Amino acid sequence: MAPIKTNLAVLDKYEAFYTGGRIQVSSDGCFMFCGYGQKVKVMDLQTGKIKCAIGQEDEEITSFCINPDDQSLVVATQNLLLRKWNWKEEVLVRSWKAIHSTPVMCMEFDPTSTLLATGGSDSLVKLWDSVQQYCTHNLRGHTGVVRLVRFHPDIKRLQLISAGDDYTVRVWNLQTSVCAAVIREHYSLVKDLCFANNGDTMYSCGGDKVVCVWDMTKLVVVKTLPVFESSEGVMLLENLPVLDSSDAGDHFVSVGSAGALRVVNTNTGICAHSDTSLCEDRGSEDEEGNPIIVQAFHCKALDKIVVVTYDHNIIFLNTDFTLHRQFSGYLEEVLDIGILGKDGSHLVVISNSSKVKVYSRLTMECQILSGHTDTVMAVNTYPKKNLFATASKDNRVRVWRMDPDTFHVSCVAVGDGHAKAVNTVAFSRLSAKFLVSGGEDQTLKVWKVPAEVKNDSDQLVSLHSSATHWAHEDDINYVAIAPNDQYLASASKDKTAKLWSLPDLSLKGVVRGHKRGVWCVQFSPTDRCFVTSSADGTINVWNLTDFSCLQTFEGHDSSVLKVMYISNGRQLISSDSEGLLKMWTLKTNTCEKTFQAHEKKAWALTVHPTEELIFSGAADSTLITWKDTTEEDVDEAREKEEQMILQEQKLSNYIEEKKFLKAIGLAIILDQPFRVLKIIKAILKTPDGFQDLKATLCKLKPNQIGALLRYSSEWNTNSRHCHCAQAVVNIMLQGFTAEELLAFPDFTASLEALIPYTDRHYQRLNRLQQQATFADYTRQHMKTA
Repeated sequence: MAPIKTNLAVLDKYEAFYTGGRIQVSSDGCFMFCGYGQKVKVMDLQTGKIKCAIGQEDEEITSFCINPDDQSLVVATQNLLLRKWNWKEEVLVRSWKAIHSTPVMCMEFDPTSTLLATGGSDSLVKLWDSVQQYCTHNLRGHTGVVRLVRFHPDIKRLQLISAGDDYTVRVWNLQTSVCAAVIREHYSLVKDLCFANNGDTMYSCGGDKVVCVWDMTKLVVVKTLPVFESSEGVMLLENLPVLDSSDAGDHFVSVGSAGALRVVNTNTGICAHSDTSLCEDRGSEDEEGNPIIVQAFHCKALDKIVVVTYDHNIIFLNTDFTLHRQFSGYLEEVLDIGILGKDGSHLVVISNSSKVKVYSRLTMECQILSGHTDTVMAVNTYPKKNLFATASKDNRVRVWRMDPDTFHVSCVAVGDGHAKAVNTVAFSRLSAKFLVSGGEDQTLKVWKVPAEVKNDSDQLVSLHSSATHWAHEDDINYVAIAPNDQYLASASKDKTAKLWSLPDLSLKGVVRGHKRGVWCVQFSPTDRCFVTSSADGTINVWNLTDFSCLQTFEGHDSSVLKVMYISNGRQLISSDSEGLLKMWTLKTNTCEKTFQAHEKKAWALTVHPTEELIFSGAADSTLITWKDTTEEDVDEAREKEEQMILQEQKLSNYIEEKKFLKAIGLAIILDQPFRVLKIIKAILKTPDGFQDLKATLCKLKPNQIGALLRYSSEWNTNSRHCHCAQAVVNIMLQGFTAEELLAFPDFTASLEALIPYTDRHYQRLNRLQQQATFADYTRQHMKTA
């Protein structure tokens, strides 16, 4: 039987790391740099984890750049400062004013990491010597925001290319600080530039649906080739697998804003190959009319094409345009989580989007699944068959399957029948023969699931409803199926939860008692009861036989959004709209512990089948993995107890052997002031007690002396122990200089605590001396009378 859990610890935390702007990959291909508001987050591409976050509070970052040797990161902020960071050590190296009158919008290092070029929204281009730390060039010519700066790869030519909102491309001679050429061949914003290997040819692309080919020796455009789509990136790739031997000549790759990748022959302008897999199920633009692709470039270290989408997804493509890996830069509002794969290798994350995201727990690579046409609300998994079902506001439920070998996920079935948004869905627990859904139409539906489903998107199975029932008077928030597949429980905004028999959906009972809507319902894995959580902040456990309330848990100060059984049905874990997690024990009806998990509503909560891990997600765009540390805590406590016993025995042996110096040192380590006091009293009882104590205390280490002074201030508050305290203080004041005393830890605080009680003891002893003198005087007079 699983032990009662007493503690959870954060094992991993996956946060949003990209909210917009241009990204960069280090020259060795190991790290990716992404803008996230006031920070630049650095991701380790091997593990998918955030290595560090560079930036300072209250400074919005407008642009950043990593130098070619991967040692320095320069960021430009909204308050017109440039900051140079050693990002590996997270140390700010230098800050200086950008001199631009408006924010810096782009920047680039030269190949030697010596010069840094910055382009501002004030139409200026400036160059900085990063070694000597001064501005070397101030280039004027553009009449709009400078959007792009790029050094010629041959540093001997000392050329800088810039492009701006005035649709011009300018080539600057850095020896003379003169604009060597102004090209007006583009009729829209220039988005990207790339050079041929020898640097004599340059390609430029933009929103005017053409790619210009430049002769960089004559500084003229020699060809203008149509690509029939606004282009976000142009690149030159060697030995493209998509080309055959008949495709002779030079080729370039254009990445369109709508997601199409085209390989174009430079000599003929003919498109030799086109790939539109990125724009499948996406359309040409998003709902607001923005382009799908916002950035594309070739990472030479990895030999991958990196594509950034408008919805903050970062895609790595092979040179044959097949998907290599994908990351989701922004989780949005996490609504639900499901566990999938062998040993829970993958997480299905439902965020405030029509897309379904499937993460690999090992690398946090992400598959983004399209199919639903409106926000997906819930997910429920059946790991034995690698199946999961999703419910959406598009009034549909979909069944998905993950291939156990390739981990590729595809939709295998769809159910259409609800009149309004579907809020919840649940698989049968024993064999995945059916699933149940409920939503805003207040209706429950039972769907039959085919026995065999295959990963073939061309053969979607239509699910048929075997039972439909109008169940509640308000939206249905949650449904759960009993472990034996005999019963169904539904939770609704109408403040009730209902029990139904399966598969006919006949009503068995209604539970009432919550004062507000019921968010969640779960069956106990062992007992004939079920639990509900409500917006009134309470959790109730109900009897399945007579529908009476067995227990009520009060402790949340806000809506309890999710509740789950753990520890084989002996405990509960719940999440609320304040982002808190609470762990409850049914037997004692108490809250074991509260965990500050999230900053906003913790909608999502699920438990790994082994219960070693618990996953939570919230509206703060974070996904947290919790580890059960109960056994580790017990082992640690046992180890500490054993160590304490050994130390106690060792201390007793020191005292018995009259090794007082070692005894005092060990007692201080164990933080036992009373034992130290007993040792000091034992020393003072020896024939030369004070001198022995002085010899012993002078050998203590500074931190031990500081602790002893702190103990003395405590002993001094009691008249029975004040003599020992005063003896210690006397030795300290006589044995050390004022400078040495002030160097001891907390000496000033200990001395201040000693003064008032020392004054009180002095007054008491003074009165006692006066009384003793008066008694002696009286006795002498009585003898002479």
